[in-house]
Amino acid sequence: MAKQHAAVWYEHLHTEKHTGARRGRIHTPHGTFETPMFMPVGTQGAVKGVDVRTLKDIGSQFILSNTYHLWVRPGDELIAEAGGLHKYMGWDQAILTDSGGFQVFSLSDARKLKEEGVTFKNHVNGDKMFLSPEVAMRIQNNLGSDVMMQLDEAIPYFETYDYVEKSMQRSLRWADRAQQYHKKTDTQALFGIVQGAGFKALRTESAQELVKMDLPGYAVGGLSVGESKHEMNRVLDFTMPLLPEDKPRYLMGVAAPDSLIDSVMRGMDMFDCVLPTRIGRKGTLMTPHGRVVIKNSKYKNDFTPIDADLSYYSDNPIRSEQFGNLAQYDIPGYNPFQTLTRSYLHHLFNANEQLGSQIASAHNLRFLLQFMEDMRRAIENDELLEFRERVMEDYGYNKPNARLF
Repeated sequence: MAKQHAAVWYEHLHTEKHTGARRGRIHTPHGTFETPMFMPVGTQGAVKGVDVRTLKDIGSQFILSNTYHLWVRPGDELIAEAGGLHKYMGWDQAILTDSGGFQVFSLSDARKLKEEGVTFKNHVNGDKMFLSPEVAMRIQNNLGSDVMMQLDEAIPYFETYDYVEKSMQRSLRWADRAQQYHKKTDTQALFGIVQGAGFKALRTESAQELVKMDLPGYAVGGLSVGESKHEMNRVLDFTMPLLPEDKPRYLMGVAAPDSLIDSVMRGMDMFDCVLPTRIGRKGTLMTPHGRVVIKNSKYKNDFTPIDADLSYYSDNPIRSEQFGNLAQYDIPGYNPFQTLTRSYLHHLFNANEQLGSQIASAHNLRFLLQFMEDMRRAIENDELLEFRERVMEDYGYNKPNARLF
C-alpha cells in the first residue's frame, strides 16, 4: 500500500490482465491526477505558446519545468520570494522539476565534472556556475515543485561499461546526498533516477540501491537518447520489475505514440517531452492518422476541420468545477480543432501569425492528453493490446517507410 503520509504517493486502481499495464492515480499537494499520464513541458515556467487556462482546457494534469533555466533566470530565490513557482506562473496543479543536470551536460562544452558536482558556464552570459546535488535540491526547494528529481550525470547511451559504471555509482552517491539535503519532505517528493545505459547488471545495481533509499518515486533515465526503440524496450523489460509497485514510475523524454504504449505495457506511469510543442511551432500536427505538415500547399483549400477526431476538454462538465464562474465566459460548444479549418491554420503559418503556432502546439498537446485518456480506458477494459494494434495501423506505423517523428 502506498505511503499516504508522503508528499506524493501512488494509488493503484487496476492491472491490465494481458500486459500488466498499470492504471492508477498520483496524489500530490496540488491535487490528484490520473495515470498513465503525459506531462506538457514548461521549461522556463511556461509551456511555449500555451497559457495556463488553455492547458486546463485541454486536460493537462502535471506540467514539467526546468531547474537549470529557472536558476539562470529569473533565479530560484526570486521565485521563492514571489511565493513559489505555482504562484509565480499562475498554475495551481502539480509541477515536476528536473534536476538541471541534462542541460548542464548538453548545453555546455566547458564543464568540469567532479565528485562534488559540475562546474560550467551558463548559456545566457557565460557566468561560471556550480551545480551539485545539494544545490539542485536548494533550487527545487525554492521553486516548490511537487516532484523534484535528483541530480545525475546525463551521458550518451553508447558509452563503455567502465564509464557507465563509474557514472552510475556517482549518481547513486548524489541521490543519497540529495535525500540528506532535502528540506521539505512534507510538501515535496524527491524521485531517484535509475541509470546504467543498456547494461543489465548496472541497471540492476542502480535500481536496487535506489529502492533501499525508500524514495517516494523513481524515474528511468538515460533512455530516448538515440538508442533504438527495441533497445529501450529491452532495458525497460529487465528494469521495471526491480521498482516498487506502490511508487510512481517516470520515463523521461518520450512522446511517440508507439513508445508511450510500449512503455506503459512495461509498467510506466509518467512521461514528458518537448516534441509536441516543438514540432507544433514548425507547423507539424500529430493526428490519429499520422503527421500532418499544415504548411504544405495541399492544405490551402482544405476546409475540413483541423482535427475532427480531437475533443476539447472544456466540453467536460468537470471543467466548470475547476474554473467556477469563469466557465460563463466560454463560447458554447467551442472546439478550435473542430471549428477551425486546415486552410485557416495553413494561412496563419503562411502569414507568420503567432496564433498558428499557438493553435498547433495546443493541438499536439491535446492529442497526447486525449491519447493517454484513451489508453487509460483501454487498460480499465483490459483492451490495451487491441488499442495498440489500432494505433499502429491508424497512425501509420505499419506502412512501409512511414514518416513518423
